[in-house]
Amino acid sequence: MPSATTTAATATAPATYTTIPISGGDVVNRSIHNLFTFLSRSRPWPEFLAGASAVDLPASFSDAAIRIRRNFKYFSVNYAIVISACSAASLIGSPFSLIFAGLVFAMWLILLFFREDPMVVLGHQISDLAVISGLVIVSAIAAWFTGILNTLLIGVAVGFLVTVIHGLLRNPEGLFVDEDDAVSTGLISNAERRT
Repeated sequence: MPSATTTAATATAPATYTTIPISGGDVVNRSIHNLFTFLSRSRPWPEFLAGASAVDLPASFSDAAIRIRRNFKYFSVNYAIVISACSAASLIGSPFSLIFAGLVFAMWLILLFFREDPMVVLGHQISDLAVISGLVIVSAIAAWFTGILNTLLIGVAVGFLVTVIHGLLRNPEGLFVDEDDAVSTGLISNAERRT
């Protein structure tokens, strides 16, 4: 018969949950699904590439900072696509390098960024540190083998510059209602915001 202390200890012990390891193929399929879900959150391109009526210079430095922050929040997926496209365009001159870079980029997206479940290979669970280490090694080998590091960094820099210029010049007024602004102007109440 269990003692009172044993019963009390088991009654107050927190429940522990474990994840059920799934196969590597299922991890990849879920990651690809999550990638497409992420890409589906992009804003419509006509809205992103608005006409001259939505483009103007900010009035002050603080207005510019607010504009960039709001546009990055609103168009974050579009900006990620633009930076990726600029990076790919910088590698157009070397199709072999472009293919390698695309494969490495896809591996990072699928095996790390959009993965929900633990990675299992041959019945053994692979830690996130091992996945990151493997991806870093593969990336370094691909960059050394193809010699694309400088070209790729220039493409990323150009893409980042394009997104900053867009974020600076695109007037975010009328794009969306920020919840904090809506509460402060009385459009919605704090109670509505929490639901």
